[in-house]
Amino acid sequence: MARSANPHIILAQALTRALSALRNVGHEFDVVLILLPDAWASGFHGAPDEDFDLHDYVKAFAASEGICVQVLRESSALQYFCRCSVAWRLGIALYTKAGGVPWVLADVDPGTAFIGIDYALRTGAGPELRFAICCSQVFDAEGSGLEFVAYEAEGVHMFGRNPFLRRDQMLKVMARSLAIYQRKHTGDPPRRVVVHKNTEFRKDEIEGVFDAFPNAENIELIHVQQACGWRGVLIAGPQQPAGYPCRRGAAMQLGPHEALLWSQGNLPEVAAGKDYYKEGKGIPEPLLLVRHAGLSQIDELCRETLGLTKMDWNNDGPYDRLPVTLSFAGTLATIVKRMPKLEPRSYPVRLVM
Repeated sequence: MARSANPHIILAQALTRALSALRNVGHEFDVVLILLPDAWASGFHGAPDEDFDLHDYVKAFAASEGICVQVLRESSALQYFCRCSVAWRLGIALYTKAGGVPWVLADVDPGTAFIGIDYALRTGAGPELRFAICCSQVFDAEGSGLEFVAYEAEGVHMFGRNPFLRRDQMLKVMARSLAIYQRKHTGDPPRRVVVHKNTEFRKDEIEGVFDAFPNAENIELIHVQQACGWRGVLIAGPQQPAGYPCRRGAAMQLGPHEALLWSQGNLPEVAAGKDYYKEGKGIPEPLLLVRHAGLSQIDELCRETLGLTKMDWNNDGPYDRLPVTLSFAGTLATIVKRMPKLEPRSYPVRLVM
């Protein structure tokens, strides 16, 4: 590495050779731990004009080989001052990657499937704009079926900077997600489907989802918008703003199909009744939930979305801002575009966590 003009390539090749050697003895281990010393920092990223990240590259290669990997950096894993945080994160990560289910959603209809969609441009794509489309079937009531499918589509329509699928493309993505659910539920299809996306649902996409789930009693298509321009300040008394933001979980319905949901905010339940704001400072911006299809009450959609912000199994925080349907889908899309081969099958999410 010290003598090379491209140390990241040297390090990446060495690690992938080691993982290839482990492939033949995969029955003897559950998780591979890779410790990256700070002395190797020159190989963690490529040149400024290169789209290379060693962590994502190794994860993508390992996932394609069916190997669960836990990457540890010396500066964060061994030298981080809060040892409790390190122990918790590492313990949960290893337990999950070895096949465990640490916690599940409460009070959810057993026949509900939650699906998140995100997109990523595959590196080296030509002018035909090929996208690695990542769709993750994230959770059901039992916490099972945590797998994802990746589908590479050609000729994706672009509206501004955002890609949108054609009806047949969305049908293929949703049909593969349906197959994952049925494999985990003795062939039974979900009675209710909730699909989250960080862009709006176009007409072709809506029709593609409904084509894939003809037997579902209810299909909820929810656009979860992060930047909505709204803010909320808690007023403690006449002309007296409170010292802390409004409560996490506060919601305000704007119309029959739109609602604001504060997934960040004051959460005294985790601090023995005292005010607690995880972000420390600032005024939290709510999520804007826009429903493009569905029959459920807005309150139910807000409650489910809020619950999904606590389902990140790779985090020691009390919550995330986004539901795990979208946070996982975004992570998957970033890693999937670096996979050397993209096969038309499902992958356990633990492979890329």
